[in-house]
Amino acid sequence: MADLAASGSTANGPEDLPDWDAIDWRRQEEQVRRIQQRIFKAEQAGNRKQVRNLQKLLLRSRANTLVSVRRVTQHNTGRHTPGVDRQVALTSESRASLAMRLHRQGGPGRTLPVRRVYIPKKGGKKRPLGIPVIADRAQQQRVRSALEPEWEARLDPKQYGFRPGRGCHDAIEMIHKAVAPKGAKRDWVLDADLKSAFDKIDHNFLLERLGTFPAREQVRAWLKAGVVDKGRYSPTDEGTPQGGVISPLLLNIALQGMEEAAGVSYDSRGYVKAGCPTVIVYADDFVALCHSRGQAEAVQEKLSIWLKERGLSLNKEKTRIGRISDGFDFLSFNIRRYRTSQGSKVLTRPSRDAMKKIRRRLADELRAMRGSPVSEVLYALNPVIRGQANYYRTGASKKSFQSLDSHLWQQLYKWARRRHPKKGRRWVTAHYFGQFNQHRRNRWVFGDRETGAFLHQYAWTKIVRHAPVPGRYTPYDPALAQYWADRRRKQKPPQLAPSWQTALRDQHGLCPLCRELLLFADRAPDSPGQWETWYAAIRKAMTRQAITDNSTGRTGHRLVHAYCARRQPDDGPHGTEQQNTGA
Repeated sequence: MADLAASGSTANGPEDLPDWDAIDWRRQEEQVRRIQQRIFKAEQAGNRKQVRNLQKLLLRSRANTLVSVRRVTQHNTGRHTPGVDRQVALTSESRASLAMRLHRQGGPGRTLPVRRVYIPKKGGKKRPLGIPVIADRAQQQRVRSALEPEWEARLDPKQYGFRPGRGCHDAIEMIHKAVAPKGAKRDWVLDADLKSAFDKIDHNFLLERLGTFPAREQVRAWLKAGVVDKGRYSPTDEGTPQGGVISPLLLNIALQGMEEAAGVSYDSRGYVKAGCPTVIVYADDFVALCHSRGQAEAVQEKLSIWLKERGLSLNKEKTRIGRISDGFDFLSFNIRRYRTSQGSKVLTRPSRDAMKKIRRRLADELRAMRGSPVSEVLYALNPVIRGQANYYRTGASKKSFQSLDSHLWQQLYKWARRRHPKKGRRWVTAHYFGQFNQHRRNRWVFGDRETGAFLHQYAWTKIVRHAPVPGRYTPYDPALAQYWADRRRKQKPPQLAPSWQTALRDQHGLCPLCRELLLFADRAPDSPGQWETWYAAIRKAMTRQAITDNSTGRTGHRLVHAYCARRQPDDGPHGTEQQNTGA
């Protein structure tokens, strides 16, 4: 099988099956990125004809096909989940075959219905997800790669959900910036939620917004594909499946223009004009920060009419108008203005519901491991603690973290007493608690006496104020390449082993074997659950590799992707010796 990169292929490449493990992925990614940047620049310049021509080029690009298949079958957390055909692509051969089949297919192919699955949500209810077959997911990623740069030039500045380079923390920080400064006039908030947004989007409206996009008919086929729920097929006349790769982008496209509809306007410097509300959107949740209750009610009325055209409506149960001083919850944070002796201050902290959920999760995990060895407890809980702490570290979370540590200590002590009912308190505390972390003066750390491994504590996570993405900044803008490179360097997750942190810094965050980013190869985690998954996966995704300099005989270490290390010959030029270490 031929190596596409080694064969000197262009973006469209030869027709033979690629050697998946030998492809120069950095080159393929760069080919896709260059065309995406050209699409963005053409849209910025208002050259719609060039936008469409470049989108056609990218949709035909073999590099785009390869990168899309890799992202869906190798990087995405849902790669193990099959659609109605029960097919996945978890081997190099199956991925290469899928990529070649999609590339040869060219235009719209046969679209299968999505498989309905349900996941639990707050209040005991369940959220329906629609899982497309793996071929449709890869095809959706191809189309998304061509469509997203166009709309990144058009989306509202304060739309933060499901966008490259943006996330929850940007939205939270922009709220804080709007209401925290001394003399801030926006004292009221419209805290709103869209009712079943993914399930209710009007198909005709969406397709009209896509205009002459080359893959418009393919998008129509996905929207009309139908759903299979417990073996029964149902047609879909509205909505886009929450679980499809392209669905979040389609929701953002539908919601573009919300700021203008709410009466928001910007000055020449890019700031919201005085007297206007500030609207901050994350997926199907948004807040409008207003100067008075009357303004908030007017915004609610305007947006109710505006949403109706899109097939959407406000969720009356979750939509409220209140004062900032009463506080409101958004993306699991609580934002509230407090009176002080010097005036007032705004604090952004983990919400009460979020704290209850964390405590319940910790208790449930320990309850499920009553008879398990301490090593399994550490393996299960460390990613949970690190993930949650990393998400909430951008707020005023110090006291919340201390409270969680106290709660967890009590739960761990109860777990240990149940495991050793005949042992006394002193024996239990001496056996399971001690100064395991030599960098902390704390003798009440839970750990494993045999291995020295220990449980991370919430309060060890440093509170760091997040720097939000300014205005319309996007990774697709080639003029901002240095900004995004600097931003990635600064966004190093905490709680990695010091040796890993040093290696990441020395290697500029790159894997020396493939020259791609070691962390956040696609998009950074954007919720407590995603961070938890990331910390659990990083133990398998990266490996520390010993390298020997044959001229001096000295041995050092470097970090590489685990899959890059696996495909490297044992007798490689560096005399490698792989060593897996936990994060």
